[in-house]
Amino acid sequence: MRVFVLDKNKKPLDPCHPAKARELLKKGRAKVFKRYPFTIILPDRKIDNYVTHSHRLKIDPGYKNTGIAIVQESTGRVTNALEIAHRGLQIKNSLESRRALRRGRRNRKTRYRKPRFLNRKKPEGWLPPSLMSRVFNIETWVRRLRKLCPITAISQELVRFDTQKMPNPEISGIEYQRGELFGFEVKEYLLAKWGRNCVYCGAENVPLEVEHIVPKSRGGSNRVSNLTLACRCCNHKKGSDPIEKFLKKKPAILKGVLAKAKAPLKDAAAVNATRWELFRRLKLTGLSVETGSGGLTKFNRQTRGIEKTHWTDAACVGKSTPEKLLIKGIKPLLIKAKGHGVRQRCRPNKYGFPKAHAPKAKFFQGFQTGDIVKANIPKGKYAGNYTGRIAIRHRPSFVLQTQPKKIDVHPKYLQTIFKADGYEYEIN
Repeated sequence: MRVFVLDKNKKPLDPCHPAKARELLKKGRAKVFKRYPFTIILPDRKIDNYVTHSHRLKIDPGYKNTGIAIVQESTGRVTNALEIAHRGLQIKNSLESRRALRRGRRNRKTRYRKPRFLNRKKPEGWLPPSLMSRVFNIETWVRRLRKLCPITAISQELVRFDTQKMPNPEISGIEYQRGELFGFEVKEYLLAKWGRNCVYCGAENVPLEVEHIVPKSRGGSNRVSNLTLACRCCNHKKGSDPIEKFLKKKPAILKGVLAKAKAPLKDAAAVNATRWELFRRLKLTGLSVETGSGGLTKFNRQTRGIEKTHWTDAACVGKSTPEKLLIKGIKPLLIKAKGHGVRQRCRPNKYGFPKAHAPKAKFFQGFQTGDIVKANIPKGKYAGNYTGRIAIRHRPSFVLQTQPKKIDVHPKYLQTIFKADGYEYEIN
């Protein structure tokens, strides 16, 4: 993993080896500019008398994770790699919770008040916030990396998944118009598919109910491949638990259910929906944007004998991939989107009634939730040195998230090393 370098005017230079960065810092010729990703600045160096090499930013967008790699085009060396974990499902759940609370509040009034948002027209090209968050995350990191590295071109994997062909590779012609339920009603189809008994306990000759394998509360859909049949007792007992937890003591049944149920297509649908919006925003950077298919990415990776990960897939995107990719010693920076906090002041309980009112102030004693800090606790149960992310309380007792556990710590023992920017960082 290379270290990003800036000159005195904050113009990007070629990334350098970590040993070189340590030497420059030790001699006082460089200072730490940023910790994530680690960047140094050279107070005595201008870009005017320094020749930089062109670098290509490669992106492999995904539903839950996106891989990013920076490749030096002249040498084929991957200088830096990142993997971004998105928070689309969390946003979706938050919006659904807010909608339920607002609906409940309207219905508790003596008269029905129509929801105001139904008379608003969505702009052309609108995407749900849970999908747009993925686009915004990638756009944010493209903008940040351009400030730290001399990037001259971008490669994006622009792939369209055929959601009909994924479960049935032999589909063709009129079969595209005849879905899985052609000639069936849902209940009859499920009876024919799963048999006329409860898939969980095997009960026969009892009323059977339609059951979601992946509960809707956990992101499951009404797609027929996510439906099965269960007796009332098993249906209620499973509730919103994951099927792996419910059938933990019945591994044979679990394996059979998962084998017969088809994989959800929401990952492919999310990538299909966001690919052109991401491409449009990358074009706005003014750089040359190359696109490549998923098949080409796989071919490039296999012919070069590279193991599959998110960042290695990104490094193999497009026809610009060098014949020899140098990836030795690369450890990706793992980035997890955490958001910038909530504006909700009144915190409700599970029934929608207020239980607490959060303070308006975002800072307390110079800290905010999400800051990465060093803690030097001199005595007590948790005496020692720690580094981690904090969550503030509006009293002198913060929560410090360290790698193995969470601890409470007084702010007087804390020193900020990285201000909150909406992301959490970890070196793989």
